Amino acid sequence: MVKLYSTPTCVYCKTLKGYFKRNGIEFEDIDISKDEKELQKMIKLSGQMSVPVVDIDGEVILGFDKVKIDKLLKINK
Repeated sequence: MVKLYSTPTCVYCKTLKGYFKRNGIEFEDIDISKDEKELQKMIKLSGQMSVPVVDIDGEVILGFDKVKIDKLLKINK
């Protein structure tokens, strides 16, 4: 299960969403600007307030770390 904590104005979030879509990765997009509860969950999970934060089966990735994301999702490029 892939969860993406994002905001509509975050350029890296938009880039990451496009990357997931191009690679056929299903993900849950959680807009923290509209949901205080999810924002607090993301802060507890990541220890920070900046986005994007990706949760891949419990493995937390801060920012668009392509190398880590590719490794965890087995995307070979």
